[in-house]
Amino acid sequence: MSGRTNHFVLLGAIFACAAALLCGSAIGATAADPDSTGSVSAGNFPLASDVRLAGDDKQTRFIVDLDQKFPVRAFTLADPYRVVLDLPQINFRLPAGAGATGRGLVKAFRYGLVMPGGSRIVLDLTGPAKIAKSYVLDAANGQPPRLVVELESVDSETFTQSLAAESRPKLRPAVGVVEASVVLPVPPTDAAEADPRPVVVIDPGHGGIDNGTQAAGNGIVEKNLVLDFALALRERIRAAGKYRVVMTRTDDTFIPLAERVNIARANAASLFVSIHADSLPRSEGDAQGATIYTLSDRASDAEAERLAEAENKADAIGGVNLTEEPTDVADILIDLAQRETRTFSNRFARQLMGEMKTATRLHKHPLKSAGFKVLKAPDVPSVLLELGYVSNKGDLKHLISDSWRAKTVASVA
Repeated sequence: MSGRTNHFVLLGAIFACAAALLCGSAIGATAADPDSTGSVSAGNFPLASDVRLAGDDKQTRFIVDLDQKFPVRAFTLADPYRVVLDLPQINFRLPAGAGATGRGLVKAFRYGLVMPGGSRIVLDLTGPAKIAKSYVLDAANGQPPRLVVELESVDSETFTQSLAAESRPKLRPAVGVVEASVVLPVPPTDAAEADPRPVVVIDPGHGGIDNGTQAAGNGIVEKNLVLDFALALRERIRAAGKYRVVMTRTDDTFIPLAERVNIARANAASLFVSIHADSLPRSEGDAQGATIYTLSDRASDAEAERLAEAENKADAIGGVNLTEEPTDVADILIDLAQRETRTFSNRFARQLMGEMKTATRLHKHPLKSAGFKVLKAPDVPSVLLELGYVSNKGDLKHLISDSWRAKTVASVA
């Protein structure tokens, strides 16, 4: 314990130096602002019941059938070209497969909850386009209220000029974020001072607009599988009474990657465990078993590199990349601070592997490393646990099994 205490004291000094070196170059970081549990109160939210596209590659209309009117904020983004629609929290009951294919200027689209009280639709465009009109029609002539977005093709220069600052979303600051290129150590919360037990943060991957991986043909998605596992793990750890557990989300909410890290740091976590379920394209063969990942600048193999690259794109799936990269100077200092944290992370990963091999099938190479953004808290030992592959029939059978979940949760706890 004294080693860990000295580690945190050293971290404080390192980040104080970083702040001094970077003085005057501060930039504000913004993100969606769910509470640390990601909870959403129950309520009768507006309903989206159907969606369709009309038009061609010059003019395209996007239409959503609703059960009531509400305000909509629409704006465009580049790299890649997208249209983002920010809405109040709504229930999406759209036909199966909605958004997988497009028409005209819209290549595909996705939708879901991005924060308590807020939903989002993201249209992936085939090229630069402008929002000619966006509005919600009243119910009329037997038709329900409808959200309509009219798009027109433009050249790239015109598109760039339309990206005015005022068109960008105004989201609230994330928990624990400071307006600087370096996030300084966060003081313990009142809850932490009242409860001296070590904090374990459990992070169910994906959520809301981000489904994660999906099993072929049956609609089973990663975000639901890992949430069920994480909630069961929370209850198992709580029952033992040794640790205080904080969840990054407890429902179907989109949480940006940086926000997940900030939740761990704001709660002075002793451990951060991110729960996921992988999938392999058919062209890459088959794989099975659980894998435990730790942070590394260089991926341990090509599969680890592929997975990290896919997971690190989660924020872009939400429509807006809300992460900030540190400057070169800060990066060096953070790397120094991470060395001891990585030692703790690797030690935990090995112990977790030893426990899990008695309860479930492990990957042929169960310990791997890669540059996952969600593992980059410099002062919180962190691992990413892939429970298995939804693309493998045997693993998928386990992932949806209550008995397998109970046995595996016990080993992880």
